[in-house]
Amino acid sequence: MPIVYPFTAIVGQEDLKRALLLSAVDPGLGGVLIRGERGSGKSTAARALAALLPPLRVVRGCRFHCDPDRPETWCTECQARAAQGETLTAEEIPAPFVNLPLAATEERVVGTLDIEQALQAGRRQFQPGLLAAAHRGVLYIDEVNLLEDHLVDLLLDVAAMGINYVEREGVSFQHPARFVLVGSMNPEEGDLRPQLLDRFALVVDVRGVSNPLLRAQIMERHLAFEQDPAGFYAEWAPREQALRARIEAARRRLAQVRYSEEDLLTIAGLTTRFGVEGHRADLVILRAARAQAALEGRDSLTADDILAAAALALPHRLKRDPLETVTLDFQALQEALAQAREQSARWQRLGQKQPAASEEAAKKAPRAGSPRAIPPTA
Repeated sequence: MPIVYPFTAIVGQEDLKRALLLSAVDPGLGGVLIRGERGSGKSTAARALAALLPPLRVVRGCRFHCDPDRPETWCTECQARAAQGETLTAEEIPAPFVNLPLAATEERVVGTLDIEQALQAGRRQFQPGLLAAAHRGVLYIDEVNLLEDHLVDLLLDVAAMGINYVEREGVSFQHPARFVLVGSMNPEEGDLRPQLLDRFALVVDVRGVSNPLLRAQIMERHLAFEQDPAGFYAEWAPREQALRARIEAARRRLAQVRYSEEDLLTIAGLTTRFGVEGHRADLVILRAARAQAALEGRDSLTADDILAAAALALPHRLKRDPLETVTLDFQALQEALAQAREQSARWQRLGQKQPAASEEAAKKAPRAGSPRAIPPTA
């Protein structure tokens, strides 16, 4: 397996790294979209994340990387093997990284009838697609804005459900398909339709680092990696192992992370203040905040967890006019969070339910369009 640039050696891009780590802790979040100019490290970060993920325990001989410890999630083939009395053993493999080409067909993505088996043996057998190959790893789509809309929609559906259902050509099959979906794009080459953009859980806008000292550090590290990939990786291996251990611990802790009624009211108040339509943003913020808390080794949410999640989940969901570039002022986000927190505490004290948002409240909500982008939230 080729050596990839270490995740912990990436200079700057804190929001990008946070979004990828949160999705690694909770792959069910629903995908990360990275928007940015050419040469800003989008694909480097995605490949580095896959190499960072803990190795997988899989059912030996399974084409879908089924987890031997979770039989309720097994594919149709593993269920059939177990039903026939076979004892399924385990083996360990690296977390997969699958790069989805723009020219991929729907059959190549979801899987289809194995024509060779059908012709030679007269047997209908399912041929796995890229979704099966990416299960429990990273599925990366470069230039996702140039991919056909129906394929993007399909990928987001599967990423959200964690299961790939296939009904075609006389084949009925299902298998688990839980992966970190990462898409990247250059906005200069066209944008995603708003309906698809909203379905990405987290969106990060990346730009080249402007600090000359950091730019020099980027050059220094990349030259060192090109000259001696193995030596460079060995130098960063302790930090990679430490971060990998944090991800493993966070995955185990995630289900135990508690949230209070005040947290829910705070998130609802925050999305209401910004006039966000629908409820997907609320759920994404809650899940991302829980992943952030788990990554930090905590069992309950804090306001900072909600703030970090909102900074990644809200900007692309703000109402905007056509052709308008939306940025979210970080100070406005902090102020809105504080107000929502205060309001939620007041509702709890009074024992009242959250009132319906009024038009006047919507008019007073912070507006997008500030020239400042969201800085890291530490």
